[in-house]
Amino acid sequence: MKNAVEFESELNNWVDQEKKAVDLNNTLGQLLYGKSIELVLFRNHLADRSVSEILKLHKNVQNATNKAVNVFDTADLAKELLNIDLAPSKIDIGKLAAEWDAEKANYSSKADFVKDKLADMIGQEKMHLAPKDVILYGFGRIGRIAARELVKQAGKGQQLRLRAIVTRGDDAIAMEKRASLLRNDSVHGAFNGTVEVDTDNRTMTINGQTVQLIDGQQPDQIDYTAYGINDALVIDNTGVFTNKEALSRHLQSKGVSKVILTAPGSGIPNIVYGVNHKTDVDLGSDEILSAASCTTNAIVPVLKVINDELGVEKGHIETVHAYTNDQNLLDNMHKKTRRGRSAAINMVITETGAGKAVTKVIPDLANKLTANAVRVPTPNGSLAIMNLSVGKETSIEEVNSILRKAALEGELVNQIYFGTDAETVSSDIIGNSCCSVYDSPATLVSPDNKNVVLYVWYDNEFGYTKQVIRLAKYFAKVRRLIYY
Repeated sequence: MKNAVEFESELNNWVDQEKKAVDLNNTLGQLLYGKSIELVLFRNHLADRSVSEILKLHKNVQNATNKAVNVFDTADLAKELLNIDLAPSKIDIGKLAAEWDAEKANYSSKADFVKDKLADMIGQEKMHLAPKDVILYGFGRIGRIAARELVKQAGKGQQLRLRAIVTRGDDAIAMEKRASLLRNDSVHGAFNGTVEVDTDNRTMTINGQTVQLIDGQQPDQIDYTAYGINDALVIDNTGVFTNKEALSRHLQSKGVSKVILTAPGSGIPNIVYGVNHKTDVDLGSDEILSAASCTTNAIVPVLKVINDELGVEKGHIETVHAYTNDQNLLDNMHKKTRRGRSAAINMVITETGAGKAVTKVIPDLANKLTANAVRVPTPNGSLAIMNLSVGKETSIEEVNSILRKAALEGELVNQIYFGTDAETVSSDIIGNSCCSVYDSPATLVSPDNKNVVLYVWYDNEFGYTKQVIRLAKYFAKVRRLIYY
C-alpha cells in the first residue's frame, strides 16, 4: 500500500508529464503549420491528439517496441527541430527519442544529435511540392473516408488537394444527404470538422476547402478544367470500372492525367504500397494503377516478410470479413452464391480473389496459396487467418521477432502493426492506420516447427484507404522526406 508521500510523488510526476505533453502539442502545431513537418510516434499520428492521448501513446509504444520512450525526451527533441532548416518531412519522434536514449553518450547535446540524425533533410529550403489535384469518382465508404483524410492534410504541407467529387444525378436533396453521410459515420464516428453545402453552386466546403460536386454520368464526358482542375489524379472508388480499357475513359476527360482504382484491376499494375510500388510502378509512363483489395493489402506485407525470412512452401488463407454493401440486408435475389442471404444474421461463405491477387504482388508465391472468405455480421473490421507451411524450422518466438522487426524497421513500418494485447477483438482495430495488424499472442507453430498459423486483423475501410492515399502520393510524386 502506498503512503501519502508516495501517492503525492506519483501524482506530481504525472502532472509534470501532462505539462510536457502540452509543450509537445504546442511544438507539433508550430512544426506542422509553420514548417510542413509532421511528427509521429512510432507510426501513431500525434496531430489533433489530446494530452491524455499523447501520454497514452507514449505508454503503449513500449509494449510493441521494447523501447522506453518518455514525453520529456520527445518534447525536447521536437523543440530542437524548430531551430533547424528542415525540408517538408514526416519524422518519427519516437524513433529519434529511442535513438537518443541509446546514443546520448556520443553527443554533447540534443541539438547536435538531431542535426546529425537529420543531416540529409537540412538545407533543402528550396524543395517545394506543388499539391496534386484529386478527384474522387464515387462517394461511398472508401470515397468518404478518403475525403476525410485528404482534407486533414490542409494547411500541413498539403500534398494531395481534394478538388471534386463525382456522383450520378445528385439533386439538392441528394447533395445534402452526401454531406450528412460525411459528417456522421456509424463505424468511424463523427467528422471532427465542418461540412457545408451550397446546392446552387454544387459545392461542398469541408474545413474551408471548397470541393466541386459534379454530376458525371460517364467518366469520359467531364471537363474538369472548367472548374479550374488540371493534371488531376482520379481515385475511382465506384467498383464499376475495373479493367484498363474502362478506366482509360477517365483519361479522355479534360484535366485528368492519372487514375487509381480502389479494387483489384485487370490489365494494370496491382500495387500494395510498401511492397511492390517501387518495382512495379513506372512513374514516367504509367497512367493507371490498382490499389488492389483491402484483403490483399492486409495479407501481402506479412506474407512477404515470412516468405523472405522462412520461405513459404504452401498455405491457405481464410478471411473472416465484415459484410459489405454488395450483400443483402434481408434474404433476396443475388447473382453470387450465398450472398443473397441476410448479411446481418448469417455467416456467409464466399469466394475471394486474394490468393491469386497475392501472386500479382509476390510472384514467388504463384500456385502456392488457396483462399476463401467468410462474411460475418460486423460492419467493419476483418481478420485473415494464414496457415502456412514454411521451408525452415521456426518457433513462435522467432516468428514474432521477425514481424516485430518488420513493424519497426525497413519498408513496411507503415503497413504492419505489431499487436501485443491478448484481449484484442475486431472493434479494437478500427481506425488503425496500418493495413496489417499482426496479432502476436495468437500465433501458432506446429510441433514439427514447419507450419505456422498467423492472425492478421485489418480495418477493411480506414486501413485500406490509408494505403490508397500513400499510393496516390507516390504516384503523384508528392512524397515528403521521411525519417522512420
